[in-house]
Amino acid sequence: MSATTFPIDPIRQYLETARAQIAAGELKEAALTLNKAQKKSPGDARLFMLAGLMAEKSGNIKGAFDALRKCVALAPAWGPGMLELALLLARQNQFQEAVETAEKVAALEPKNLIVLAGVIDIAHRAGHTEMAMRHLRRGLELVPGDVALRRLLARDLSDHGQHDESLALWSELVAENPTDTLSLTGRVQAHIAAGRATDAASDAQALLQLAPDDAVYQYYAQLARGETPAQYPAELSRPLFDNMAEFYDVHMVRGLKYQLPKQVAEKILARHPDRRLNVLDLGCGTGLLGVCLGKLEGFLIGVDLSTKMIEQAIRHNVYDRFHTVNLHDALRETPAGLYQVLTALDVFIYAGDLTGAIPNAYRVLAADGILVFSCETASESGADLVFLPSGRYAHKRSHVQALCKAAGFDTVEIEDTVLRQENHQPVQGFVVTAHKPAE
Repeated sequence: MSATTFPIDPIRQYLETARAQIAAGELKEAALTLNKAQKKSPGDARLFMLAGLMAEKSGNIKGAFDALRKCVALAPAWGPGMLELALLLARQNQFQEAVETAEKVAALEPKNLIVLAGVIDIAHRAGHTEMAMRHLRRGLELVPGDVALRRLLARDLSDHGQHDESLALWSELVAENPTDTLSLTGRVQAHIAAGRATDAASDAQALLQLAPDDAVYQYYAQLARGETPAQYPAELSRPLFDNMAEFYDVHMVRGLKYQLPKQVAEKILARHPDRRLNVLDLGCGTGLLGVCLGKLEGFLIGVDLSTKMIEQAIRHNVYDRFHTVNLHDALRETPAGLYQVLTALDVFIYAGDLTGAIPNAYRVLAADGILVFSCETASESGADLVFLPSGRYAHKRSHVQALCKAAGFDTVEIEDTVLRQENHQPVQGFVVTAHKPAE
């Protein structure tokens, strides 16, 4: 009987140990482990891949890129190294090269499910829905019927406007598991995105039967009844913005041509060239307005529900404090007369009913202060507040002007504008500058 011998990997144990140490944040220990491995197998591409992961974990992004590019140069046909480089590029918002590299590794290892998952993640980060759907379909050829892949594909189809195919996929998933809340919720959201919210009535009721006190399910039930909920639930908006925090700036400014923060900052600084003012930035997100304003002689306070968004805003080092709270609560709880400027840019499209927010903003402003905010435009012939298939709200211009006047603002300037691009189409809106009388 002959024994089959296999080549022994002299550094495998070191690599496994180093990877575990990097994951645990034990970077000094990982460096020592990789040094030992390098003595046994110098020039091994796997060492440079792990060195890249270690460098990124320590915050040394340049070092991470250098190590991962070295890894790919040493082993250009090795998928794991190329995938890690593509993922790093995506995490650093270098989406064009990330997508190109991801496509290369997908072609290199077309049946590797780990590669597939990474490529799909990169496509989503890059906002490349068509690419994501192509690889999701390929994944379903490899693992037919996979529930997670079908859910992702159904969501992407809906986002891409292919509502009938999305609903068909969700319906298959619900039929297979009628109490699966993820699939029920997915089909509700697909009906809403298709502009047919009332078709979601049975699913909304099924969700409420499973969890009667759930605020999100109550919100869906209102929409399914043809009602317009007063507000977008925090339980929906918080995870939505948490998930997009890392790439929000690049996506909004480069991808969607979002220029409001720059335009409003110029307006504020023209009014206060000495920078001696206090600003409350409602729905501050990743701090785009703060970046455009720069440091003030007064204080700049950011308010946002998303902790992940605030973590990104902190990096700019221009805000003095942050509050993780609903903007309605923030306005109610803020003392009167503190701020020369209040801003709410692309925020009231989620806040919904403004009948309480605008009077509270007036109270919080100091005399001679201004409130600057944006809204998506609702038809003047329709309701004051309109729920859109996008999941946002549109406001009637005349209604917003009336609310500002009723609150006490003496001048209310309203400027029509394109807020951003969506599916390569302009989103029509308006920017309001409401002035509180000087004493």
